[in-house]
Amino acid sequence: MPAHHRLDPTPATVHWGYFDAALPARLEIDSGDTITIDTVSGWADVADPTLMSAVHRQILDEVRQGPGPHILTGPVSVRGARPGDTLEVRIRSIELTADWGWNVMRPLRGTLPEDFPRTEARVLPIDRAAMTTRLPWGPAVPLQPFFGIIATAPRPEYGRISTVEPREFGGNIDCKEFVAGTSLFLPVFVPGANLSVGDGHAVQGDGEVCLTALETCLKGSFELILHRDMRLAMPRAITPTHYITLGMDPDLDDAAKQALRDMIAWLVQTQGWTASEAYVFCSLACDLHVTQLVDGNKGIHAMVRRDLLADGPGGQDAGSTSGAAR
Repeated sequence: MPAHHRLDPTPATVHWGYFDAALPARLEIDSGDTITIDTVSGWADVADPTLMSAVHRQILDEVRQGPGPHILTGPVSVRGARPGDTLEVRIRSIELTADWGWNVMRPLRGTLPEDFPRTEARVLPIDRAAMTTRLPWGPAVPLQPFFGIIATAPRPEYGRISTVEPREFGGNIDCKEFVAGTSLFLPVFVPGANLSVGDGHAVQGDGEVCLTALETCLKGSFELILHRDMRLAMPRAITPTHYITLGMDPDLDDAAKQALRDMIAWLVQTQGWTASEAYVFCSLACDLHVTQLVDGNKGIHAMVRRDLLADGPGGQDAGSTSGAAR
């Protein structure tokens, strides 16, 4: 029977600001198991330390920061995963665990650095019952929590790299569509896959234009499914409503081409269409959204409604049985 596991954030179970294929797993589980992963977000110059839990403050005191800003819980190894496999991360639930979130602008960062050259940090209240945050200058904004970072370990050749740039292993994708009920499919580059999670967002607009979303502490439950016969060059996702392919590149046009080409290939593979037929379909029924503009590799996500494709491109039922290793 599948087992359920838990991984809480402590100085021994988090890594701050970096990915590294050599980073050892903190926990090993089987394909088909579920795991609840708790995460923290924020540090002294962006949030009031008195708002943080004791373990959050302990992490800030004891863990050495790498080149990026994100505090990630993990890695979690999936027994039997091999390079070339695909790890399906089924997001079962996402829970807000703090009554506050933070937002920061930085000089030379964001979409309009020439217009906003100073650091500005804000802490905003989170009403978990109403699922809103209220801006001091006006409206209450409805919340839609999601994890900005869900990632397998990178290629070993990369060494230690920043958490800022999203890449083929996932990472800082910052796609607000990855809500509960989503399956994210990630390529595997190291034995065990070594999944890490963090960068909790309470709410974010497409683009994440000022540099950050409403960043906060989140807890998520995930079912991890290993697929042996699914070869992916880039992450893909199936949300409750859409099929999503992703493009990531410093040039937004190139990111759009990458996401669109992957969607066309997915449709050709699963629908039996020609590439021209899939291209026309995408012009009529595929939406290209700007995921984020602020993480070095800019993001585009291509979205096709699930109800337009009766059989679906690798839908969740098919994805959970085709080549799944349990």
